[in-house]
Amino acid sequence: MCNVTRAVMTALSLTVLITPSVPAAAAPTPPPLRAAASALAAPPPAGARAAPVPAGTRAMWLWNSATAAPADVLAWARDQDVKEIFAYAPANLPTNSAQLTRMRELKRGADTAGIRLTALGGEPEWATDHAAARAWQRAVLGTGLFAGSHVDVEPYALPAWQSDQETLAQSFVRMLEVLQADSTRPLEADVPFWYGEIPLETGAVLADQVLAQVNAVTVMSYRDTATGPNSMADVAADMLTRGAAAGRPVRLAAETVPLDDCPHCTFAGEEPAHMTTVLAEVDTAVGAYATFNGIAIHHYDSWRTLAA
Repeated sequence: MCNVTRAVMTALSLTVLITPSVPAAAAPTPPPLRAAASALAAPPPAGARAAPVPAGTRAMWLWNSATAAPADVLAWARDQDVKEIFAYAPANLPTNSAQLTRMRELKRGADTAGIRLTALGGEPEWATDHAAARAWQRAVLGTGLFAGSHVDVEPYALPAWQSDQETLAQSFVRMLEVLQADSTRPLEADVPFWYGEIPLETGAVLADQVLAQVNAVTVMSYRDTATGPNSMADVAADMLTRGAAAGRPVRLAAETVPLDDCPHCTFAGEEPAHMTTVLAEVDTAVGAYATFNGIAIHHYDSWRTLAA
């Protein structure tokens, strides 16, 4: 997904934040979710406790992996104490010689720096096209360059979210199940903070169903304050609580892309030092959650030009 498309999708998700739940049209109840096919691929048992990461643990999205110079990306990551890079990997990566060479260079440098490299991908359509999602994961993980998959699939961008939310939400969860069962490497998903407000006919909510199928989540807690009403800690509290109960690491996220329709959702236009201070306050505010997994910054291009 290109940076422009990603910005549009973020703006759409912010619109959905206002009215997250839309009554679903009448539809047959989807079949129950299957257990993951591989014991190795399955997430940890519910209730398992994870050790909290040290304060200041950071990750970042790298959408422009096809054009960003690996040396520059790694230098920035080291300077910002980034421990994980979600590097966009297209499904044709194995046959795209130029991008594969660039990704191999990024991988070598990341290994040397002790930075984890995960494959980033996702389209809204994957929520219903599970074969495409699985084909992507097999292709990119088959290169041997990535420690796991990091998917950004936003089903609420599809028209069906407004007309048949129940069926689409269940299909999205089954997509995660398919990916989890298809690889022994960990699966992490980007999620909005309001999935706990989406009820399903099973009696569960979407947040808990997602947590049951992945190894970890990154919550798009896009706000520019640390604590108080409508802050990063405030909007992420529900997912942090649910993640702790499920034994799943929960990473928060900060936005640096300009968002004209939601300026309080991004650090764009603010001084880098201010964002650093706010994120340190978030570390302190939510550090008591055993499954708190640090903060990811969206994304490399806009972060490094913050307030430029």
